[in-house]
Amino acid sequence: MLRILAFVLVFVQTAGSSIPATDIKSAEIQATLKRVMVNPNIAVSDTPLHTVDAGGHNIGIGVVYRPKGAKGGAASHDKVSEVYQVLDGSATLVTGGTIINPQRRASGQEEVTQINGPGVSGTSINGGLSRQITKGDMVIIPAGTPHWFPEIQETITYTIVRVDPEKVVKLK
Repeated sequence: MLRILAFVLVFVQTAGSSIPATDIKSAEIQATLKRVMVNPNIAVSDTPLHTVDAGGHNIGIGVVYRPKGAKGGAASHDKVSEVYQVLDGSATLVTGGTIINPQRRASGQEEVTQINGPGVSGTSINGGLSRQITKGDMVIIPAGTPHWFPEIQETITYTIVRVDPEKVVKLK
């Protein structure tokens, strides 16, 4: 009987200490996109909205804007996996392969501490799988997988979920 009572007490305490949910409203996403899209000279905007402790790992939500014709570099994140959901537009995305001219990002760089953690950037990818992504599509990019947008056919916007099991990105 004491064991059952002890189990119930532990269960109730654990259930009462859950982590609160975080809402990210469509209005916040749209306002962020509107703010970054007013600058015609911007090549790419990757804006983190929230990064939260999700109980043993961090999860970040951001929004990305890439204007038509923008040239971005290739990247690979050591610890952080990403999930893209395309809101609007289309682009060619390459994943896998080998990053050309790889350069390790500096540990204090904002991209490392605030966005997607330590990793490598480069000019392009050799090999890999090329695919067209459009509105409504989702892509999961595991940590360590090179990825690159070699062509933006029409301005593309997407939300991005970042899974950070080692908590390398600061909470926001």
